[in-house]
Amino acid sequence: MSENQQAFTPVVHKSAVFNAPIEKVWAAVATSEGIATWFMPNTFEPVLGHEFVLKAGPYGDSPCKVTELNPPTLLTFNWGKDWSVTFELKELGGQTEFHLYHKGWDADKVTEFGQPHPVVQPNMAQGWNGIVAKLQSLVEQQ
Repeated sequence: MSENQQAFTPVVHKSAVFNAPIEKVWAAVATSEGIATWFMPNTFEPVLGHEFVLKAGPYGDSPCKVTELNPPTLLTFNWGKDWSVTFELKELGGQTEFHLYHKGWDADKVTEFGQPHPVVQPNMAQGWNGIVAKLQSLVEQQ
């Protein structure tokens, strides 16, 4: 397995410590405007049960729903037919510990576009690396 590949698992987990206060990170991960700057355009609202879309460019609009919300430390939403994404934040005295969990991967399932999860997951797991780095750069700007 090359350095850029990872074994198939039911959860993709990314973590980092951001040199930014938790309130700034929360605003970036739990507002429509914030999410649009580092992830994708959306109709998100930080309201439990809110149904929204992620505008995934050539893949179209992905239906989502807020399933957990505990500002400023936890946000989970369902994404498409199988996945959920969770952002967990922890205050570290002016810094923020950030965790992203992309759950719902199943070796026996296919995406809405007919692609097997084991084929899609490595690309998405690698993609999260760049997306989290973009988020970190954004929140660490003065």
